[in-house]
Amino acid sequence: MLNFNQFEVVSFDCYGTLVDWESSILPVLKKLLSNREIDFSDERTLEMFAEFESELEKEHNEYIKYREILQQVVQKIGHKFSFEPTETESGTEINCLVESIEHWHPFPDTVKALSALKRKYKLAVISNIDNDLFAATAKHLKVEFDWVITAEKARSYKPSTHNFELAIETMGIEREKLLHVAQSLYHDIVPARSMGISTVWVNRRHDKTGFGATMPASAQPDLEVPDLKTLVEIIG
Repeated sequence: MLNFNQFEVVSFDCYGTLVDWESSILPVLKKLLSNREIDFSDERTLEMFAEFESELEKEHNEYIKYREILQQVVQKIGHKFSFEPTETESGTEINCLVESIEHWHPFPDTVKALSALKRKYKLAVISNIDNDLFAATAKHLKVEFDWVITAEKARSYKPSTHNFELAIETMGIEREKLLHVAQSLYHDIVPARSMGISTVWVNRRHDKTGFGATMPASAQPDLEVPDLKTLVEIIG
């Protein structure tokens, strides 16, 4: 059982954990496909996103921004279904995911939970995102994070342990003082656990099948909760 008094910092994955990215990604990609009269299930659409995103984050020899990752995800979808993203007066389809990020909203329990945890801990974000894209999200979270470690700062993407190493170095704490909270086993729980960092798995998909917008993975977190409200109640 976790001793919550041992931690000084609670860090979070952002998208999927704090922000309901699946409910935001899905309509954007479904519109992209429905414009071509392509019928693809919600589950398969999210799995396709997870596959293409993880491929792109791994395949480049040099770091590229997440903005470019999302643009290339759209390109890959076009290649898969034999179409080219179009440009219209309202914008370019290649940027449909990027431009949607500012409208991605937190889960209903996120803001209240962050406010409660801020009274006990320092808070951090460790996210596969660009600095400016997170800035658009931060205004929805309504809490001041003590540290924000983006992929742009790390110049690498989780599940690389480098992102967590940079976070610990930036915070100036021992890893035993850090509790990492995340929805993705693949991106977060597996690498954090491999480093001896205590983890909480926020199983946002506990009432759904499959892994959604993240790649399948297996890991044993220190604690599993269905949402952040439950975590706050456990911590007390």
